Amino acid sequence: MKSAITEMFGMHVYTDKAVYVGDVDDVVINVDGKKIESLAVSKLNPELIELKNFKGIKIPYRIILAVGDVVIIRHLVGSLEKKED
Repeated sequence: MKSAITEMFGMHVYTDKAVYVGDVDDVVINVDGKKIESLAVSKLNPELIELKNFKGIKIPYRIILAVGDVVIIRHLVGSLEKKED
């Protein structure tokens, strides 16, 4: 099944543990390698990630499990949780 990359824009991103991460803002492509490198995600879940002076994060394509109505990524313990003081 083929689909346009632009169809990914605005898709919600969730972990495989059903935790909302954010929305796809852009797709980073390696033109020479002819593959998607990462997804730029914005509108981040403030309970998950606290960013100062940044608008989003890049999700490496290798941790994406599925793309359909939403994007499902592998839940990486400790990498997405907000650090407590």
